[in-house]
Amino acid sequence: MPQVVARAWVGVPPALAFAVSQTTGEVRLRWDPFIRAQHLLDAERPGKDVRTVTRSRVGPVGGFRMVTRYVSYRPPTSVGMTMEEGPWFFASFGGGWRFDAEAREGVEGTLATWKYTYAVRPRLLRPVAEPIGQRLLGREISARIEAFRRACADPDVLSAAS
Repeated sequence: MPQVVARAWVGVPPALAFAVSQTTGEVRLRWDPFIRAQHLLDAERPGKDVRTVTRSRVGPVGGFRMVTRYVSYRPPTSVGMTMEEGPWFFASFGGGWRFDAEAREGVEGTLATWKYTYAVRPRLLRPVAEPIGQRLLGREISARIEAFRRACADPDVLSAAS
């Protein structure tokens, strides 16, 4: 299955970087360019086995809708999700975000690595659709992790995540 990977270093500790990545509501909408709307289904806070409904900013009117489930939730190091319902063209979709402590030029910080794996349908179209998906999804994920990097330097976002 194809995989898209994006990385960004942020000058905050892993626990705070993880917390920023898991913000919800207006705070999340402030920094995340991918999300038009998002809410939890099974809980008030993210956690293992909690489902999330996300509507993207890309796609037809109103954006694409996806229901995902947290398959792992390990603050402050990692989180993983898998799609339960989503756009017709995804046969499967999953992602994992890692947050590893890493100092750069004497500054303690975090290397965030976001990986997404997917398969498209119908199977017959995979040789054409998956390379297109690599470019499109790659562009979206790169923009998203860059926005995350900026959020980790935004005092209002950091305050809300603390």
